[in-house]
Amino acid sequence: MFDALTDRLTGVFEGLTGRGALSEKDVSNAMREIRVALLEADVALPVVKDFIAKVREEAVGEAVIKSVTPGQMVIKIVHDALVEMLGGEDEEGAAAKLKIDSPPAVIMMAGLQGSGKTTTTGKLAKRLKEKERKKVLLASLDVRRPAAMQQLAILAEQVGVSSLPIVEGQLPADITKRALQSAKLQGFDVVILDTAGRTTLDEQMMNEADDVAKIAKPQETLLVADALTGQDAVETAKRFHERLPLTGLVLTRMDGDGRGGAALSMRAVTGLPIKFLGVGEKLDGLEVFAAKRVAGRILGRGDIVSLVEKAGEQMDAEKAERLAKKMAKGQFDLDDLAEQLRQLQRMGGLGGIAGMLPGAKKAKQALAGANMDDSVIKRQEAIISSMTKKERAKPALLNASRRKRIAAGAGVEVSDVNKVLKMHKQMSDMMKKMGKGGMKGLMGAMGGMGVSQGDLAKMAARNGGMGGGMPGLGGPGAPGGLPGLGGGALPGGLPGLPGAKKK
Repeated sequence: MFDALTDRLTGVFEGLTGRGALSEKDVSNAMREIRVALLEADVALPVVKDFIAKVREEAVGEAVIKSVTPGQMVIKIVHDALVEMLGGEDEEGAAAKLKIDSPPAVIMMAGLQGSGKTTTTGKLAKRLKEKERKKVLLASLDVRRPAAMQQLAILAEQVGVSSLPIVEGQLPADITKRALQSAKLQGFDVVILDTAGRTTLDEQMMNEADDVAKIAKPQETLLVADALTGQDAVETAKRFHERLPLTGLVLTRMDGDGRGGAALSMRAVTGLPIKFLGVGEKLDGLEVFAAKRVAGRILGRGDIVSLVEKAGEQMDAEKAERLAKKMAKGQFDLDDLAEQLRQLQRMGGLGGIAGMLPGAKKAKQALAGANMDDSVIKRQEAIISSMTKKERAKPALLNASRRKRIAAGAGVEVSDVNKVLKMHKQMSDMMKKMGKGGMKGLMGAMGGMGVSQGDLAKMAARNGGMGGGMPGLGGPGAPGGLPGLGGGALPGGLPGLPGAKKK
C-alpha cells in the first residue's frame, strides 16, 4: 500500500543523512520533497499542510541544526509527526479494544457496497471468538443485495459462530429487534449487525442505518472503508460521521497497490481512530492498527513486532513442540522442511515478510534480483510432495533414478530437486549442531553456512533479540539474503531458500 510513498521518502532521507550539518535551505528542500510525496500518495491537502508546518517548525530548530546527526534528527521528527497524524502513541493495540463489556454488546458495521463490509464482519467475529473468547451472533440487515444474507451465514459457519436465521420479507428494523431478542435469550456476548450498503451514498440508506442505530444503541459503530478509493473514502467517512455515532474505522485492501493517502488522511480528517486494517480475503486477515508500526513501515523501518505476532499466530503449538523435540535429537526430515515452507506461506510469503523487515525496499529488491517469489516456495513444496513417505523420512534413499522420477512428478528439472535436497542437508546439519551444542552449536552451524558470529550478533540486535535469528531467506543464490527470522519466535526457523531458476 505505501511502497511508492516509502520509496520517495527513503530517497529524501538518504540525501539528508549523507551530509554533516544541515542548513535551513537543506531542510526546506527536504520539506518540499516530502510535501510532493504526500500529495502524490493522495493525502488530503489540509492534512499535508498541517503535517509539513509541524515538521518544518521542529526541523529548522537549533537542536537539529547543531545535532551530531542532523539527518537522523529530521527522520525522527517526521516519524513522530506521522505517528501523531495516525493517532498518536497510545498503548499498543489500544485502538482495537472494543467496548463490549455489557452483554449482549452490539457492534454495527457501516459502509458502502463493495468496501468489504461483510467479509470484515466475518473477520471480526473470528477475532472476537478466538482471541477474546466471546460468543458471537451475526445478523445481516442487507435485504436488497442478492444473497447478502446467505453470504454472511456462510462466513459465520466458516469461523464457527452463530448467524441469525433468515426470515424472508423482514425489514432491517425488524431484523435488528429479532437479533437483540435472540442474543438476550441465548446468552450471546456480542451481536454484530451487518448493515446494507449502496454503491454511492443516498438518503434512504442513511435513514435506514440511522433507524437501526436508534433501535440497537450500538456500543461500537465501525465504518468499513476501502483504502484503494483514496479521497473518496475520506469524503464517505465524513458523510457517515455526520449521520451515525461512529466510534472507529476499518480500512480494507491495505495489501493493495493504492497510494495509501486515505489511510493517512482518515484519522486527521474525521478524528476517529483507525481500529483495524483488512489484509487479503482470508478470514484471519484483520490486523490491529498501531500508529507507530504503520509509521515504521512507511519510513522503511519495517515492523518486526507485527512479524513476530504473525509468526506466533500461524504457529501450530503441537507441531512446534514435536519439531523442538526432534531438533534436540538432531533430527530434521523433509516433512519438517515442507511444514516450514507452508508456515512461510501462511505468514504472507516472501513478499509479505520482506515488507515487514527493516530496509524493506532493499529486501524486496534482493528477492527480485534473485528471481525469487512465492512460486519458488510452492515449487519446492511440490517437489517434496512428489516423494514417498519413506523418501521424505530418509532422504539418503534418493538416488539418481528416484530424483528423476520426483522431478517428473513435480514438473521441474532434476537440478531443482537437488537444490531442495541441498537446502535440507544444510538445515539438517544446523539442527544437529544445535542439538549437540545449543547456541554455541547454532553459531558454528551458521558459520558453516557463511554466516559469521558477528553477523549473528547484528541480526539479533537488528531484530530486537529474536533468539539470534536464523539463516537469511535468500540462501545460496540470493544476494545478501534477508535477516534471520527464527530463533525463539519460530522453532526451527524459516528455511534458507535456494536461488530461483534464472528466467
